[in-house]
Amino acid sequence: MILLALATSMLAACGTGSPAADPSTAAASPAAATMQGRWWTWAASEPTATNPVADATGEFCTRNQPADVWFLAGTFGTRAQRRCTVPQGRPIVVPVLNLFGDRSDCAAFMAAARGTAELDGTGLALEKFTDERIEVTAVAGNALGQDAGTFPAIGCGIWARIPPPAAGTHQLRVRGTSGDFEVSIDYDLTVA
Repeated sequence: MILLALATSMLAACGTGSPAADPSTAAASPAAATMQGRWWTWAASEPTATNPVADATGEFCTRNQPADVWFLAGTFGTRAQRRCTVPQGRPIVVPVLNLFGDRSDCAAFMAAARGTAELDGTGLALEKFTDERIEVTAVAGNALGQDAGTFPAIGCGIWARIPPPAAGTHQLRVRGTSGDFEVSIDYDLTVA
């Protein structure tokens, strides 16, 4: 079982094609259905030494970013203070906390999952996904501890999707818990 709070993707719940029923969460668009697998592949695309999830400062936040979205990383259950420059016009996807494993892993994790995200002091709408079939491609020596190659998994988590922020500086605060797993990330973002 892999636990991460990241930064990281919006998706539809496995088997239902929509997020878990929760009035505090926003509906997912069809394009969101692939985002969670994309985010996990992004998180598994770097070895530990340069991986954005393991990065304490934000030094590696630009690694392997896709052209259509900007992924931010969570942590492996720790606190982090990061600085990151994001290209103007790019939406941001960040997990408040997330996991991949099997359905029982996700059921236990999501039963206790709670979180918040704020951009410049304003609370963000969050999306909660209880389980989704995803496909992850990992490189050798990745920070997730997975063998190199592509593998199926069940993904779940609480996510924030942020429309492209205005140029300038922004503060993003992410907090999440599930049982003893806790994430606390402060991002100082420069959009340029």
